[in-house]
Amino acid sequence: MKKTVTWVLIADGAQARVLQHNGPGKGLTQVDGLDFAIDPLQAQDIMSDRPGRGHSSSGSARSGMERKTDPVEYRETQFVKSLADMLDRAQQKGAYDRLVIAASPIALGDIRKAISAGVKKTVVAELDKDLTNLPTPQLDKHLDGILSV
Repeated sequence: MKKTVTWVLIADGAQARVLQHNGPGKGLTQVDGLDFAIDPLQAQDIMSDRPGRGHSSSGSARSGMERKTDPVEYRETQFVKSLADMLDRAQQKGAYDRLVIAASPIALGDIRKAISAGVKKTVVAELDKDLTNLPTPQLDKHLDGILSV
């Protein structure tokens, strides 16, 4: 009989890691190669130029132009999409059977939108907390009601 493999995704908009639940009393271990991060940048770090200015079609008036997207939000959305792609590929390969997602509230919403239907079927619990900066041994008290760590 094959052992049920449960992965725990701990994420926010700029960093993530995947842990594997090894069964009651055995704790969580980091899945090799599944630790991700992008540099947390502010909008002014990404966009050094000021928005352009447009000319009015009549007269000599000029007005400032707004950026269509927030560059920080765009980077975080791309990061979450790459996480969703990784989860989808791993799920198709049978790397895990069940998935628990613990993420900051905004990232959790983005993850929900980005994951495939196949990955959604494996999600057994969600926790809207940012646990990315906690060491692995301290996660058990946050996941206690979800997993028997």
